[in-house]
Amino acid sequence: MARIKTIQTNFTAGEISIGLVGRGDLTAYSNGAATLRNVKIAPTGGVARRRGLRHIALTEGSGRLVPFEFNTEQVYLLVFTHLQVRVYANDILVVTLESPWTEDQLKHLAWTQSADTLLLVHPDVPPKRLTRKGAELWSITDWKFFEKDDRRFQPYYKFADEDVTLTPSATTGSITLTASDDVFEADHVGVRCRVSDKEIEIPAVTSATVATASVKEALAGTDAVKDWEEASFSAVRGYPVSVCFHQDRLVIGGSRDLTNRLWLSKSADLFNFDLGEAEDDESIEFAILSDQVNAIRAVFSGRHLQVFTSGAEWMVTGDPLTPSAIQLKRQTRIGSLANRTILPRDVDGATLFVSRSGTELREFLFADVEQAYQSNDLAVLSDKMMRNPVDQDFNKADRILYLVNGDGTLACVTVFRQEKVTAWSMMQTDGTFHAVAVVGSNVYLMVHRGETYRIERFDDALLTDAAMTDQVADDEDGKTVWSGLDHLNDRTVDVVADGIVRDQATVIDGAITLAQPARSVQIGLPYTHIIEPLPAYQPSGTGVTQGSATRLVRATFRLLETAALTVDTGQGLRPLPFKTFGPGALDSPITPLTGDKTVRALGWTRGEPVPLWRIEQSDPLPCTVLSVLNEISSNG
Repeated sequence: MARIKTIQTNFTAGEISIGLVGRGDLTAYSNGAATLRNVKIAPTGGVARRRGLRHIALTEGSGRLVPFEFNTEQVYLLVFTHLQVRVYANDILVVTLESPWTEDQLKHLAWTQSADTLLLVHPDVPPKRLTRKGAELWSITDWKFFEKDDRRFQPYYKFADEDVTLTPSATTGSITLTASDDVFEADHVGVRCRVSDKEIEIPAVTSATVATASVKEALAGTDAVKDWEEASFSAVRGYPVSVCFHQDRLVIGGSRDLTNRLWLSKSADLFNFDLGEAEDDESIEFAILSDQVNAIRAVFSGRHLQVFTSGAEWMVTGDPLTPSAIQLKRQTRIGSLANRTILPRDVDGATLFVSRSGTELREFLFADVEQAYQSNDLAVLSDKMMRNPVDQDFNKADRILYLVNGDGTLACVTVFRQEKVTAWSMMQTDGTFHAVAVVGSNVYLMVHRGETYRIERFDDALLTDAAMTDQVADDEDGKTVWSGLDHLNDRTVDVVADGIVRDQATVIDGAITLAQPARSVQIGLPYTHIIEPLPAYQPSGTGVTQGSATRLVRATFRLLETAALTVDTGQGLRPLPFKTFGPGALDSPITPLTGDKTVRALGWTRGEPVPLWRIEQSDPLPCTVLSVLNEISSNG
C-alpha cells in the first residue's frame, strides 16, 4: 500500500473535456477540473464563487445590449428591443427612443462607435446613426453621405448584366429611363443612379424596364449607354452588413446583395466614398475574389484591417492604406457564424471570434515569425462549453470573455495570454441568459426569468441573483418587512440580513417578512456553485494510480476570504465549520477565513475514474479555493 500526495496549485486550465480523462500527462490535466459551475477563475489561478446579479430593470422582450462609452466617466448601456432603444446611465433610465429594428432583426445588428456617435448597420434596414448630443439628449438618424453640387458620394455598382443599357429621354429635368432588360423594381423609388458618371434620382417606377428620373447633373446625351450603375445600398439591393473605423477611414464590409465587397471611405472624410482618380487619400473599393464567394461577416480594426467571412479570414495591408498600396491576403480558412452577428473582440492584441460551426472560439493572432495570422481554437480542451453561442463581450478588468450560449448558459473564459492562461467555466442562473455587454468595468446581462426579461449586472457586493439591497436610515431601528421586490413575486429567495444568512422567504406582493428585524438586507434568487476536480492521476515508482484501488485519506483546501465550504468526499455533502464560539457569536456574521481547511475521508474506489472530492454549495457566502493538497492511499 502506497501513500501519494498530489497538489493542485491552480485552476488555470479551467473545466476541460471528459474526453481528456485519460490524458494525465497534459499540463492542463493537473491545472484543470471536471466541473466548474458558477465560479470565477482568477488569472492567478484561484477559483471563487461568482458574483451575484443586481436587478436593474425589466425589458419588453428579448434583444441586444450595446455599450456606449463617450469617455471613461460617461458610459452608457443601450438596450435594444423590438422597435425600441433604452439608454441607461449608472443603472438609471435616461431616455427611450423609437428604432427601426424588430426583435428578429436584432440578431444581425452590427455597430461601431466614434466619439459621440454609434453607427449601426443591418442588411435589411437603412444604416443609422445613434448620436449623443447631451447626457439626456439622444437621437437616431439616417446616414448622410457627403454631397456637393447635387452629387452624392456614396458607393455605386452595376447589378445588371454588363450589356444591359439605359436610354434617357432627355438630358435635363424630369426624364424617362428605358432599360434593355428587366432592371427596375418598386423599391427603386428614391434610389440614385449614375449614367455615364452623371447622377439622376428615380422618383417613380412604371415597369421593369421603364422608370421616371430626376436629373441632378446634366447628361451627355440620349443614346443608349452601358456605362451606368446604381447606389450600392438601397431597399432593393440591401444595406451594409458590418462596419468599423480603420486608419481614419470608415470601412463597410459586405451588404445583402454584395456579400464579398469592401468599401473604405476617403481618408479623414468618413462619409465620402468618391473613388476620384485613385489618389492616396481617396476612397477604396474592391471585392474579395477567391475560389469561393464567401460573405463578409465582420470587419475589425486591429494590427491590420481584418476581414472575417463565412469561409475564411483575411488581412488587408498597406501602411498607410491607399488605392495603389492596398493588399488583400487570405490567412486562415475557419469561417464565422452566418446565422447571427457576434462581433469579434480584442483580447491582448488577439481578435477572438466564434467559428462557423459555433463550437470553437478562435484566436486570430499575428505571428511575427511567420508574418501571418493564425487561428488557434481556445475551446479545444473544453469543447462542451460552446453551445450555439449568440453573443459575447470581454471585460478587461477581470480578463474574462463572457459568451452567451443558445441554451441560456453563460460560458466564461479567463484569458491571460502573457501567462498562457485559458480557463473555462460555466455560469447558470434561475432562468436563461440572452445577451451581454461590458460597459466600463461593469458586466450587464439580459436574463429571461419566468415570463419576463430583465437587465441585471454582476455586483461584487452580492452573492444572489436578481438581487436588491436595502437598509434603514442611520437614525432608524431595524425592520422586519422589506418591499421593492415586485420582480421576484412568488419566488423563494435567499436573505442575508446584517451579514447573517437567514431562512429563505417567499415574496408576496413585492415584499418579505423576516422573523427578526434587520438594518440591512440582500435579497435575491439562490444559485449553486460547484468545483469538482478531475480523477487523480499521479505517477508512482512502479506505475500510475490508474487501475489501482484508491481512496482519499484527507484533502487540505487553501482558502482566501472564505465564509462557507461544503465538501463531498464520497459520503455526502458536509459543511465545514467556520463559526467561532463566544459571546454573541451566533448573532454576528461569519469572519471569512484565509488559510487551510482539512477534511478526512473514507472508502475505496477501483476501476472507476471518479473525482476525489466535490464542492457544492448554495449558501450566499464567499468561497475562494486557491489550491488543494490531496493525500491518497493506493493499493495496486
